[in-house]
Amino acid sequence: MKLFYGEIADHNVIINDEEQQHIVKVLRMRDGEEIHVTDGKGSLASGKLVIEGKKAGIEVSEIRNNLSGFTPKLHIAIAPTKNIDRIEFFVEKAVEMGISEISIIITEKTERKNINIDKIRKQAIAASKQSLRFHFPIINDSVKLTDFLKEIHPETTFVAHCHENLERIELKSIPNMKEITFLIGPEGDFSEKEIAFLAEHKIKAVSLGNQRLRTETAGVFVAAWNYYNMI
Repeated sequence: MKLFYGEIADHNVIINDEEQQHIVKVLRMRDGEEIHVTDGKGSLASGKLVIEGKKAGIEVSEIRNNLSGFTPKLHIAIAPTKNIDRIEFFVEKAVEMGISEISIIITEKTERKNINIDKIRKQAIAASKQSLRFHFPIINDSVKLTDFLKEIHPETTFVAHCHENLERIELKSIPNMKEITFLIGPEGDFSEKEIAFLAEHKIKAVSLGNQRLRTETAGVFVAAWNYYNMI
C-alpha cells in the first residue's frame, strides 16, 4: 500500500503539500498509479493518482471512515535526552507499535530544554505511514512535569524509575485498562523529590526489570509491552 497523508472531508481529498512534492519530485510516481490517503484520524481514501504539473491529487474510488484504532491507548510522557537522536528513535519505534500520545516533559535533571516539536510531529507522521497507521498519535508541546500532572488521571498513570530503595510494583501486575499513561524520566532519572511528589498525586511507581535502561529504551520497552497487550 502506497499511503500518504492529507485532508479528507466528505468526498473531497487533498494530499498534503509536502506529500505532493515527495510524490512528484522524489518518488516520481506516474499518473494513474493506485494510492491511498489517510487523514490520521481514522479515515482512508483509495483511488488513482492524478498528476498535474507539480501537483498531485487523487481520483477517489472509495473512502472508509471510522476505522478502528488501538486499544489500550498508551500515552508516554518522556523527558528529552541530551542527544535528541535518542528521543527521535523512541518516537519512531513507539509510533510503529501503536502509541496513541506522546508528551515531552521537563524535569529537574533534564539537560535539553528546547525541543523541535514540529520535527517530532513530522517523524511521527512518517512512522505512521510506514507502519500503515490510520490513526496518528498526538504529539503534545513540551511541558513541565508539575504542569503535566494537572491534566492526568492518577488511577491510570504510572511512573517508571530506577530508585530500588523506593516501593515499585511489577509491570505485569498492572491490570488491563482502556487507557494508560507512563512517565519516563531523563538521564539520571527523576529526583527523589519528584518521585515523592508523584506519590503525593497517588501515581504508582513501576519497575521495568533488573537492568537499568536508557530513557529511550525504557520508552520503547513500555511501548512494546503495550503492543503485546494489543495482540
